[in-house]
Amino acid sequence: MLTDGDSRRPLVVLRGLGKSYREAERERSVLRDVNATIGRGELAVVLGRSGSGKSTLLNLISGIDLPTSGEVMVDGICLTGLSEQARTRFRRRHIGFVFQFYNLIPTLTVEENLLLPLELNGRRDKGRALALLAEVGLADRAASFPDRLSGGEQQRVAVARALVHDPLLVLADEPTGNLDAETGGQVLALLDRLSRAAGKTLVMVTHSVEAAGLADRVFSVQGGHLVERAPLLEDS
Repeated sequence: MLTDGDSRRPLVVLRGLGKSYREAERERSVLRDVNATIGRGELAVVLGRSGSGKSTLLNLISGIDLPTSGEVMVDGICLTGLSEQARTRFRRRHIGFVFQFYNLIPTLTVEENLLLPLELNGRRDKGRALALLAEVGLADRAASFPDRLSGGEQQRVAVARALVHDPLLVLADEPTGNLDAETGGQVLALLDRLSRAAGKTLVMVTHSVEAAGLADRVFSVQGGHLVERAPLLEDS
């Protein structure tokens, strides 16, 4: 259980974050001197054109990739100071992911896809998995394989999978990018509702203005820098 001090402490802190890649004889800088804090329970949306570095930012926050400079703190833990094995353990326990192309395992049933994050953490809570499937409206599809589901249904399963192991942080990378506007809107509303109901911190990179309308914080990646913008009003 969080203490009052814990609840006031930001969940995500980025300090002087930079990321560069070597391309042939040139060094290409993707992110430069990124500084930001994201509070517990906040929904933060990151906007930006394709190739601007939005997905790179998520990879750094999750510890999948390491920055060229600066540090990433999640729940007071400096991920940039951990070994690859320790970052993997932290990610499995404390971070949930929603991807553009769902990333469900095709050889596992819907239920088995939800049980996997639990099993990786030494748990097998079938009741929780089935309860979350009911929350996303797919209680009757537990025994189905992903290829039997529509794109919207697969993404709803992915949302449930991201939350099933009770992570501190949920990262969503273009979660509506492979869906039509109506289905995408439904998935956004579901992700917003479930993450807020569970008190989760959600960081989402997207092109969707609708997603930005749901956000507590709105950032954009411009020229490698992270710039905070005023949240969009729903009726604007």
